[in-house]
Amino acid sequence: MQLTACEPLTMSTAGVMDPSGDVLQSCGTGDSIASLDDPTVEPTVNESSEEETACEREEESPAAQRSTDMQSASAQRPASLSLPVSESALWTVQREGEVKLRMGDSGPAAVPPVTVHQAFTRTVKQFGSYMALGWKDGEHWKKYSYTEYYQACRTAAKSFLKLGLERFHGVGILGFNSPEWFIADIGAIFAGGFAVGIYTTNSPEACQYVAENCQANVLVVENHKQLQKILQIQDKLPHLKAIVQYKDPLKEKKPNLYTWEEFMALGRDEPDTQLDGIIASQKPNQCCTLIYTSGTTGQPKGVMLSHDNLTWTAFATAGHIGLSEADQSQEVVISYLPLSHIAAQMIDIWITMRVGGATYFAQPDALKGSLANTLREVRPTAFMGVPRVWEKMQEKMKAIGAKSSTVRRKVASWAKDVGLHTNLNKMEQYGSVSRNPLNYRLAKRLVFRKVRKALGLDRCRQCFTGAAPITKETLEFFLSLDIPLYELYGMSESSGPHTISMPEAFRLTSCGKVMTGCQTKIFSPDEEGNGEICFWGRHIFMGYLNMPEKTDEALDADGWLRSGDLGKHDENDFLFITGRIKELIITAGGENIPPVLIEDAVKAAVPLISNAMLIGDKRKFLSMLLTIKCQVNADTGAPEDELTPDALEFCQKLGSTSTRVSEIAGGRDRLIHTAIQEGINSVNEKATSNAQRIQKFTVLEQDFSIPGGELGPTMKLKRPVVTKMYKEQIENFYREVMTPNTPDNPLPSK
Repeated sequence: MQLTACEPLTMSTAGVMDPSGDVLQSCGTGDSIASLDDPTVEPTVNESSEEETACEREEESPAAQRSTDMQSASAQRPASLSLPVSESALWTVQREGEVKLRMGDSGPAAVPPVTVHQAFTRTVKQFGSYMALGWKDGEHWKKYSYTEYYQACRTAAKSFLKLGLERFHGVGILGFNSPEWFIADIGAIFAGGFAVGIYTTNSPEACQYVAENCQANVLVVENHKQLQKILQIQDKLPHLKAIVQYKDPLKEKKPNLYTWEEFMALGRDEPDTQLDGIIASQKPNQCCTLIYTSGTTGQPKGVMLSHDNLTWTAFATAGHIGLSEADQSQEVVISYLPLSHIAAQMIDIWITMRVGGATYFAQPDALKGSLANTLREVRPTAFMGVPRVWEKMQEKMKAIGAKSSTVRRKVASWAKDVGLHTNLNKMEQYGSVSRNPLNYRLAKRLVFRKVRKALGLDRCRQCFTGAAPITKETLEFFLSLDIPLYELYGMSESSGPHTISMPEAFRLTSCGKVMTGCQTKIFSPDEEGNGEICFWGRHIFMGYLNMPEKTDEALDADGWLRSGDLGKHDENDFLFITGRIKELIITAGGENIPPVLIEDAVKAAVPLISNAMLIGDKRKFLSMLLTIKCQVNADTGAPEDELTPDALEFCQKLGSTSTRVSEIAGGRDRLIHTAIQEGINSVNEKATSNAQRIQKFTVLEQDFSIPGGELGPTMKLKRPVVTKMYKEQIENFYREVMTPNTPDNPLPSK
């Protein structure tokens, strides 16, 4: 695959998944999902017209050959870490700034840079008549071809110009995924502005900060609810010239407030001269999109992404994972993850556009249950889910499976054992070709195919997970069902992906290998190989808008991006994330302890635990806050008191009658308390030192959540927030002097 050569520039060759970005709360998969433990159930999905699905054919054959460009890639990068900043032009914090692109000598890193407009026109030229966007209108799907999609973006761009959009000023978009979201985003870029997604959960004050920071001239909102946020703050936004509402009729008419139809009408008959002039002046090394971090540790930062960041990352990723171009076999994806996050934008808009794929939009209540129906209707060829989506699917399928007959449960259990064993063997022997064993082929016919069809994943060649850590239990659950989940790792600052797991390069709990054309450095590794993960490549951002100090913290003197994550490579160059530098606990005794590994170990030892947070910074010993798996309110995302089905099952096996969190919290249920204690003891037995043993714990009255403030938009723990919220419980841990726990001095019961 080659990108079209860019137009001559007035310069030389010089011109992710944000860990804290917005993702989701939960996903109910609907009662109609077929049981994984019921191999005879007939799913309500469209049958494939072929005897075998694409994903099944791929399993029986060697991995698809990658492009020779992809195999020979070598991203050029500095060898030294001590070059002065003045010798580099790899970053800027100015809205109109230009940067030197991190071009390589060969392979993907050397392809000519192009603008968003050039990338889009290439796709229209090749795949203009192919379906680009699909959305539900009542019970029927409506569609845009790539030609119609492109023309709509041009019209929107002329409308933005008519409303007074200035060069390098923002167009903020606040709402759920839709064709209008895409068109506003690309239209803003065509018109020379910045496309700026705003989290739908933002308060009016948070919306104000983003709109002010990007100097938004226009704000595009979904409905009356989102409009009200903007109306509360519009008088504090001196750059704001217009508001556009893209769903539902306006409840009241106000000056400079437009419906989507009124907005599009503004530019429909405008001449193309002004727009074409702006498009011709754009350069691949200029900013076109701002991604705002979620601000879990301060005000959000505006991540400046260039045209080349978007177009090159889409090109490189599509080639790396072997996506098909539309004239061979059209890729199909579902857009449902929040588009204010780079992962959703990269997958739903840019990568799909690169290969001429089709994007179908889920319903606004996708994460409250309707996603399951959309999956079965659309049957995507690739699907990205954050860990909470996969966990919710797992919980739902376990609950349904528990109601199956004894015979069906036994068949399912046998199939899952076969699936896990076979896939683990494949994982260890990737690259070699061997025929699948007979029992695996039988399990596939009896169970695995039906499961995939029931989930709407029968055409899906690759299922991805990313944006937050996923447990080994969930990975193994889906692997046992012949659905490997391939982990992605990246940041907003790396335009999304940096490492990707692949069918032929896959390890449980690893986030894969570096994307072709990029480089990873483990900075200052310890004796076990753990150090800060640093990125290099053309996907690295330009800088944080108007934040030179923050930019300097993120990029070293040579332009390497500091991830803030701790990690290491194994002998085969698979990357494993082992913690966050800012999360590192330094005890009063001076021992450095990465909390995530211990927290994950506790959750694995006690499946009842939903969230675990290790305490011990500047303290004499470690303690832990725990929460219990519970039902989640489908409308608000708030945790409820009732236990989840698998939590109930755990309690019942212990002989406990507890059905609510309130019956367990604070040590009220002695059976559960003892089980948790035993789980923690088993983790402590594997500790490398006494300082790494958990001495005390408590079970909190409710689970952590996004509405509660303990979790960020990607379900990541906000440690400073939790520390403040549960200060009293934490202080209780340290009111008594304790002797460190050892085998001779076991933990006392609470």
